[in-house]
Amino acid sequence: MNLIDQFQRRISYLRLSVTDRCDLRCTYCMPERQTFLPRSEVLSLEELHRLALGFIARGVNRIRLTGGEPLVRRDMIELVRALGRKLGDGLDELTLTTNGMTLDRFADDLAAAGVRRINVSLDTLERERFSQLARRDGLPQVLEGIAAARAAGLAVKINTVALKGVNEDEIPTLMEWAHGQGMDLTLIEVMPLGEVEADRFDQYLPLTKVRAALEQRYTLTPSAHRTGGPARYAEVAETKGRIGFITPLTGNFCDGCNRVRVTATGQLHPCLGGHEMVDLRAALRSGDPDAQLSAGLDRAMAIKPERHSFAIDAHGQAPALARHMSATGG
Repeated sequence: MNLIDQFQRRISYLRLSVTDRCDLRCTYCMPERQTFLPRSEVLSLEELHRLALGFIARGVNRIRLTGGEPLVRRDMIELVRALGRKLGDGLDELTLTTNGMTLDRFADDLAAAGVRRINVSLDTLERERFSQLARRDGLPQVLEGIAAARAAGLAVKINTVALKGVNEDEIPTLMEWAHGQGMDLTLIEVMPLGEVEADRFDQYLPLTKVRAALEQRYTLTPSAHRTGGPARYAEVAETKGRIGFITPLTGNFCDGCNRVRVTATGQLHPCLGGHEMVDLRAALRSGDPDAQLSAGLDRAMAIKPERHSFAIDAHGQAPALARHMSATGG
């Protein structure tokens, strides 16, 4: 039986976190001295696989592996290979989101396992700015990873968080660079998840403002292109590429939501911006894991909210949710 929530939205897309750990410390995502989960609390490879199979059995046909940074988990490729065997047998697409730091080591294995496209998070092409944003000097490694992925035949989409006064001036450059490499670019509004040192009000750049600025320089035509997520795309005549916009704050997209997230500890969050949660780790470790997992998915459908409640409207405002994006699964 397919997963249908109380608002008659079919859930066909799972974002599955394999770890909360990351080899970067992006200023909008987590503090420098982030406390990560004890490894004993994280689902095993076998549990992650069983959980994914449970979702596929209930009609989920797209899975994106996330983190933290998924490629820092040493047995990650084994999970990719195992899930890749379900492609064409209930699973239409297996993808992942990565920061690209170690992508050059894994690109060939990902392609061989059946991954056809990936998202790479990249907020700047300036090395010093990258170091300030990520608190690590990693831009050369990321660019090498992107090149390796493309050489392996993977389609690459660049994800960029738009940050007021930080990379705002660089967005046209990023777009032209991505399109010149044959890659789409998607811009994302900063989300109020977890405490960070910076004030998110100061970081927040509405994409309505970004798009208006782009339209002063480029010809943007709405596109029907979709990738399964919330991005809405436009074709850019001058670069002959696509640009996407993910707008949790300026353009709520919840009416068409087809997604749920599961953390590396097995906590199912029906909504990224909600407090609702179902403990699937307990189901997986019960005496009847398959039945309990299916029952947990039914509970999640019953409590999935109609829409999220993200807001950034005042200095010093607490985050909408205490959990960080790295713990939730990006």
